[in-house]
Amino acid sequence: MTEVSSIKAYDKIRQDMQFLTDCFRKVLTDLGETQLVDLLTEDEDLQGKVPKDTDLEEKQIQVLSIYLQLMNLVEENAAVQYRRKLVDTKGMHAIRGSWSETFQRWKEQGLSEEQMQEVLKKVKVAPVLTAHPTEAKRISILELHREIYLNLIKLENSTFSSSERDAIAGDIMTLLERWWRTGEVNLEKPTVEKERNNVVHYFSKVFPRALKRSDVQLKQSWKAMGFKHENLHFPRLSFGTWVGGDRDGHPYVTSALTHSTLLEHRKAALGLLHDELVHLTAHMSFSETRNPVPEQLQEKIEEKTVFLGEAGKLAASRNPYEPWRQYLTLIVLQLENTRKKESAENPGYSRPSQLLEDVTILKESLLEIGAKRIVEDLLFPVERMIQCFGFHLATLDIRQNSEFHDKAMEQILAATYPEKPKYRNWNEEERVKFITEELQSGRPFAIGGKSFGPEADKVLDCYRVVKKHTDKFGPDGIGSFIVSMTRGLSDLLLVYLFFRETGLDSKVFQVVPLFETIDDLLASGEIMDSFLSHSAYKKGNEGVQEIMLGYSDSNKDGGIIASRWHIYQAEKSLTETADKFGVRFRFFHGIGGTISRGGGKYHRFLESMPPGSLSGEMKLTVQGETIAQQFANLLTATYNLEMLLSGTALQTGYHLFPKSPASYPMAALKRLAGYAKDKYQQLIAHPSFLEFYGEATPIDVLELSKIGSRPARRTGTRSLSDLRAIPWVFSWSQSRFNITGWFGIGYALSKMKSEDPAEYQQLKEYSEEWPLFRYILIQVETNLMNAEPKIMEAYAGLVKNEEVRNEITGIIRSEHSDSLAQVGEMFGKERVERRQSLLDNLNRRNNSLTALHNLQIGNLDLWRNGKGRTADDDLVTRLLEITTALASGLKNTG
Repeated sequence: MTEVSSIKAYDKIRQDMQFLTDCFRKVLTDLGETQLVDLLTEDEDLQGKVPKDTDLEEKQIQVLSIYLQLMNLVEENAAVQYRRKLVDTKGMHAIRGSWSETFQRWKEQGLSEEQMQEVLKKVKVAPVLTAHPTEAKRISILELHREIYLNLIKLENSTFSSSERDAIAGDIMTLLERWWRTGEVNLEKPTVEKERNNVVHYFSKVFPRALKRSDVQLKQSWKAMGFKHENLHFPRLSFGTWVGGDRDGHPYVTSALTHSTLLEHRKAALGLLHDELVHLTAHMSFSETRNPVPEQLQEKIEEKTVFLGEAGKLAASRNPYEPWRQYLTLIVLQLENTRKKESAENPGYSRPSQLLEDVTILKESLLEIGAKRIVEDLLFPVERMIQCFGFHLATLDIRQNSEFHDKAMEQILAATYPEKPKYRNWNEEERVKFITEELQSGRPFAIGGKSFGPEADKVLDCYRVVKKHTDKFGPDGIGSFIVSMTRGLSDLLLVYLFFRETGLDSKVFQVVPLFETIDDLLASGEIMDSFLSHSAYKKGNEGVQEIMLGYSDSNKDGGIIASRWHIYQAEKSLTETADKFGVRFRFFHGIGGTISRGGGKYHRFLESMPPGSLSGEMKLTVQGETIAQQFANLLTATYNLEMLLSGTALQTGYHLFPKSPASYPMAALKRLAGYAKDKYQQLIAHPSFLEFYGEATPIDVLELSKIGSRPARRTGTRSLSDLRAIPWVFSWSQSRFNITGWFGIGYALSKMKSEDPAEYQQLKEYSEEWPLFRYILIQVETNLMNAEPKIMEAYAGLVKNEEVRNEITGIIRSEHSDSLAQVGEMFGKERVERRQSLLDNLNRRNNSLTALHNLQIGNLDLWRNGKGRTADDDLVTRLLEITTALASGLKNTG
């Protein structure tokens, strides 16, 4: 963003924020809460305005929380309006990551219209919504956010009269009063069913509308290039979910829950398509007296009327002079039969492809009479819905940890071969040999339904649910069988044995490794080589094999620089493996909402990938608060969907039509990553580190929070390795240390500068033009700027052991200072020139956040020194309220 545009955005945010603040002040005054009104300010003396009355603390927390969340809404709207003005003044290609920019870059590369079409045909993107416990806000609060945001958008209409604007202000004040009277904290842990309902809402209500608008953006961008839109291929888009299928360390995801989830998905998908077709029917009022009726359409109406029996005759008789509406009414009737229990009297569709065939006949009949615009504007979106959502809505991935699978196999073998040693004591060679021999036989270990033990029964019961569902409805609703913590070939082959035991076809379902730790990422190429060359391996549809890469545990292992480097290297190595075996890898990026866990701008994330590694297909997780931040509002959802699709297409273009390879200083970045990893691991291995971490961050409160159905730890043991990555990142973010997103970079750059000056200079020269290195530097700097030394010191004050407190705080503070200086030197320009927008955002919320931090520190100290420390303590509830408020202000949890 240029300096001028940054000033304009700042003014826009300031004006809108003043408007909402005035509305909120009026609400508080009307409710008699005048002692809280002074908290609604960005002034530096805010701390002096916080009433010292502890009875008011809960209200103080809520005022600050709402105020910070209103800032988020204003900033989101300002970003939308900024993009609109940018398009008006400079054209669509001025939006970074947009379709228009992608087409422009292809044109400059020399690609023809036909070559661009070839790329678009290959693109297939699948965002996967997960239930990772990172959304601190209740659903009711998110709904209030959306309503206020929509009213804020109304105010953009400059033609509104003053009375109309007053009416909008009145609506906003009503919403703010509702918000004030609504509790913001989840006092009960959400069930998986509630998490499922939330993601189903996005699949059925939000994404269909965003898809329509995204397709319009693509079409407009294509036309703007002077291309014929009749030849345009729209990239494939589908959705996935882990809610109800992800059982890695999640005891509440049972086989019964997986069964009900698959049925709920089907019910919602059929409802979505039914509504779309009913809407289309209402608009298809073409009369046969004004339009010649194609013979094929008339024949199809007669055929379908007979097929649907008496109900079909009745449906066809409703619109005797409107054959197109007649035909659609029959299609809707057949779909309604599909939603009910089908029978010979009420025949339905067995597969979405049959529905698509019927819609294609409608399309051909309309094109025959020249109704091309009707096909484009009304019929095409329905076709896209069928292709995207089918009868399954979203694919459900089945994920389990390799260690859990080992326990299951041990129980199966104990019942089948009691004389054999315990499976978990076997080495990798013994495991692979045994599984390979077993897979050559088609016989299961036991008759169906036999109980082997708790872990084995859970695994097999889940697979049986999948078998039963897919036998009845087909495999469309099932995604991949993902093995968390994949360590070797046997972890993948073991799933084939579970397939055999339950009758699942290994040619239909993909077994997908999840490489999470740095060691596993290093071994990924070798593991996939052995997997693809194994006799049991079945090549996926269209020669595509999915591989999942984990950003969280690799970060927890070695810090952010080492994590990014090893993921990048894994992608390169795996791409070479794919080429060797003539397959394409679909990389499934397990990213989180925060930078520490792979989050950030989609176009920058995609540009940072190794050139040629993205062969067309990509999956990625969308987690926790990221779902609402990126997709709750239609315009923002459309923007993010466009970034995903166009960014994937851009990278796919580099795979199909490689540019001249750029020579980047790989060896220098590898050395930098190694130095940063050493520094990071030195910190977490410090004998007093866990003691410091446990007292200087609110991790103990976060483990009591009710923000997700899954436990914070995998097994319940209190160790760093057992702690999930989300609360790990969340706790450092809450206390403003943010070490997960920057620690080690200052030391690494400083060491390179003194010991490897030539390589250091190479990195500096490429800091602006190497997408990967620039992406790393920008993300690290963002985390450094979000970290706040004064707040760090205040949280460190909670550490009782003075020696531990001073030593660890000194290490972190020194590295933070050094990192800011070193990253700044890499870019050359002053931070205030480069990051003005971020600095404005931080300054805007700094004083409100500081007040909340002080409240959290005081209450943490009280709670820890108290006798209780139970989950139902009033003090815990207050701490959770502060945690939620801080998460809102910082815009992230884990």
